Amino acid sequence: MNENTNENIQDISLKEAFEQLDGLIEKMQEGELSLEETFSLYKKGIALVELADSKIEKVECDIKKLDELSEEK
Repeated sequence: MNENTNENIQDISLKEAFEQLDGLIEKMQEGELSLEETFSLYKKGIALVELADSKIEKVECDIKKLDELSEEK
């Protein structure tokens, strides 16, 4: 798994965000992390979820615009 920091997390694709989230979940479910490590992964996970949500909202907006354009023709 690619360990991106919050500073460059915006540069990853939606697919990469989901892959990283899967990896974070697996690590956290193993239960071998310290509280600090778990909290750090949790914060990164929240950032990835927010990124994914933002990217999905953008795609939805683009689709709506395309639908509106096709209805005008």
